[in-house]
Amino acid sequence: MPVDVSTEIVIQRPRQEVSAYSAEPDNAPRWYSSIKQVKWETPKPLAVGSRVAFAATFLGRTLAYTYEVIEFDPGRRLVMSTKEGPFPMETTYSWEDAPDGATRMELRNRGSPSGFSSLAAPFLSARMRKANEQDLRTLKRILEGIQPPPV
Repeated sequence: MPVDVSTEIVIQRPRQEVSAYSAEPDNAPRWYSSIKQVKWETPKPLAVGSRVAFAATFLGRTLAYTYEVIEFDPGRRLVMSTKEGPFPMETTYSWEDAPDGATRMELRNRGSPSGFSSLAAPFLSARMRKANEQDLRTLKRILEGIQPPPV
């Protein structure tokens, strides 16, 4: 059973600001609760073909995986893919203008677990949705100045 989780939020900041901050891998540990470390495997800045390694925790497990950027339209869309970790995964960020100068951001994760992970797909989807919603709320608080970014 495939996993396909999509969450979105409206952030009261301009699209270019929201996309620049959220697309920057070095900022990921500041707003993703699960990401603990980021390491660039290719030179900056972010572009199609960039590879970025992440160390994260999910459901009590430590995960290490490398995302490759497969699509990048700054300010509009970012698609990253990994074949590592518990199962192959694709993560998509999309940004669009919302009323009053705000930004609607969508975060989508999809993949096809295999083996034991495939049996847990409904559980994984629910946990992933909850984590993504929490992370987007953290991103919103940071960008709207309600919460200073963690050091």
